[in-house]
Amino acid sequence: MKPYLLHVVLLFASYLFSQTTEVIYLDYPQLQPLLHQNSESVQVVNFWATWCAPCIKELPYFEELNKLGNVDVLLVSLDFPKHKEKRLIPFVEKHKLQSKVVHLDDEDENYWINEISATWSGALPASLIYSQNRRRFYEQSFTKDELFNEVKSYF
Repeated sequence: MKPYLLHVVLLFASYLFSQTTEVIYLDYPQLQPLLHQNSESVQVVNFWATWCAPCIKELPYFEELNKLGNVDVLLVSLDFPKHKEKRLIPFVEKHKLQSKVVHLDDEDENYWINEISATWSGALPASLIYSQNRRRFYEQSFTKDELFNEVKSYF
């Protein structure tokens, strides 16, 4: 009976861990290639933070979008470095985020904000949506319909 119980516990633990998205910590030079992938799918990059109420409100829309075929969603957290262990990781685990999550840990925001978009003031939420034929930056929050309609226009 004990080997069976151990097997059940290990199976359950592996299920729980498979449901949690890993948070990857990158500086801007490491993130940059992810903002320029040449892929057949539409790339959606959402810049957000756990302290940003409009960001949190729209996150479920990005998660739902991530479930569609031919759409890749990358959630780039701009949480403060001191909050990544106390707020970001617990948030990701609590909400069971399935999209790729990156914590941008780079203090030179004057450089990378302009590199991402010359029109970006640095306000959140913000998103970058691109395909092989089109690229656009959005400094706004989305409703579910707005986000899905915008992404559909890239196909």
